[in-house]
Amino acid sequence: MMNIIERDASLKDFLLQKYFDASNNLPSWIITSCVITLTLSILLSQYIPIVPKYVADLQLFGYQLNKFGYTLLVVVFFYLTRSTLGYLFYQSIGDGKKWSIFYFTSTKFYFILSFLMIILCITHYYFPIDRNKIFLYYFFFFCFVFIFKVFFYLFHKNKILPEKWYYKFLYICTLQIAPLLLLWKLLFF
Repeated sequence: MMNIIERDASLKDFLLQKYFDASNNLPSWIITSCVITLTLSILLSQYIPIVPKYVADLQLFGYQLNKFGYTLLVVVFFYLTRSTLGYLFYQSIGDGKKWSIFYFTSTKFYFILSFLMIILCITHYYFPIDRNKIFLYYFFFFCFVFIFKVFFYLFHKNKILPEKWYYKFLYICTLQIAPLLLLWKLLFF
């Protein structure tokens, strides 16, 4: 991504790049989103207790979903739903121009998070760890990332969230907290 889409930009140049100087924001966002969904699915699939019966009974071309496939579908659904609702949120409050600045800024956040997720996946699968004990650490790690992301969005210099406080509250509750609760319910209940 850095060589082709960002035209040989270094990591520092990419992270410090201003919105108006940036090019190819949408392809960078799509690639970063794919990496995040894949690594999150890989990491979470080992903790899914079962694939629900109504999903396991579905067979396409003689194949059925295993834990990874089910987790990948749920995470992709989660990410697409949250992105679509975010876009509709910005359009509905009359601040549609901020949407492109929002996904430009969130791409940088998720780009760094993707490196951390890759490190977690490598550690999880290639080092002898107790998977039951490490799940609690993953939970706390993702709670910290969630809280950091909310503050990152609130206090970023690009002012990516709407200016009025009630829109910020609405965004955090409906587009950050509610989708995570839905993801948790789909995966673990």
